[in-house]
Amino acid sequence: MVDLQKPFYGGLTLFFVAMLGWGISSAGAPGLAFGFSAALTLGGSLVCIWERSVVRSAFSLMGTFVGVAGLFILLGADFVGMAQILIYVGGILALLLFGVMLSPPDMEERKLSRVAGGLVLMGAAVAWVSAKVAATVEWAQLPKDELPEMTTSVHDIGVGFIAPDKYVVAFELAAVLLTVALVAAVYIARRKMADFEPAKDIPSKDIAGKEAAMKEIA
Repeated sequence: MVDLQKPFYGGLTLFFVAMLGWGISSAGAPGLAFGFSAALTLGGSLVCIWERSVVRSAFSLMGTFVGVAGLFILLGADFVGMAQILIYVGGILALLLFGVMLSPPDMEERKLSRVAGGLVLMGAAVAWVSAKVAATVEWAQLPKDELPEMTTSVHDIGVGFIAPDKYVVAFELAAVLLTVALVAAVYIARRKMADFEPAKDIPSKDIAGKEAAMKEIA
């Protein structure tokens, strides 16, 4: 079997360096930040579907989330960028990692043919959507002197969340709904002791086997 790990990571390193060089040569420090965030987003997603290790895939997915957060910050959406870090990296990624690690492994899931097929399908979908957007959107180009100043939106969003005449009710209802969903998920996942109690019509040898299984679980 041909080992493709070194060529893959070698090409990924060259792509990362090329993105950094293109960014700093085209726009200086902001271009360097954009090249780093874009390379981290694309490279992390590629490593996530390439690696067989669940832990490495999870950390590469974290790199993708961090890169997307960097792109949001460069666009002036600092609140969305920080929410990306707190929610996706701090919460959803941990849930995905635990869910995958508690699932039975499938060694046929990440065959090279399946990975390549997924990449081709995703590339075709992205190319189709990009072509549709490029054909329908009117791109406005402003001179550098007319570009708006970078401002923060954290104050306006915070006021919108806590102002009585805006979104405070919807915000509190969403918090209650998420809390109820979390408690319900814990309740459903919890194993009750009644599930381990043997039935009366089960032979004694089966009862002994269940008692041994209960001791192992405990």
